[in-house]
Amino acid sequence: MKLALIAAASFATLAVAGFAAPALAQDAAANPPGAITWYGNLGYTGVDADHTDLSAIDGRLGARFGRYVGAEGEVAFGVNSSNIGGGESVKLNNEEAIYAVGYLPVSGNLDLLARVGYGNQEFHYGGTGSGHESSGSWNWGVGGQYFFDGKDGVRVDYTRVNTTNHNVPDANTWGINYVRRF
Repeated sequence: MKLALIAAASFATLAVAGFAAPALAQDAAANPPGAITWYGNLGYTGVDADHTDLSAIDGRLGARFGRYVGAEGEVAFGVNSSNIGGGESVKLNNEEAIYAVGYLPVSGNLDLLARVGYGNQEFHYGGTGSGHESSGSWNWGVGGQYFFDGKDGVRVDYTRVNTTNHNVPDANTWGINYVRRF
């Protein structure tokens, strides 16, 4: 699965690079070299952790350094619990992460992105075995963002969460966020 996702992302990047070169000059005005652009995101993330479907509201605050590189912090709060069998349930309490972000400007309004970082998640388990479990994680993901004007846009992304605690399953997350440049 990982190999298929990496191959698909690589193919998409190469395909876009073929027609993106003229757009890079147009994008230079929106993200000039050496300039720092701040942004915030607010949205929804679906979490598939070992066939357990959870949902979260997430927010990000980030800085983009020129056209190609950035960094962002992320927080998320779970909004539902999921039955895991035997009268047991699980809920994501919260998640925090920090990422390095790489951008590929496709046009003045459209960017592809890839990110890699480290996070921490805390879960609550209900039922007879109730309690809390937390884990660190190494995360990586890909996505895209489109700006309707110079400030407001939408971002969709996929992130793979590889946990460091064997009691907490790895997860695939899919998000959609409103983006605002400051």
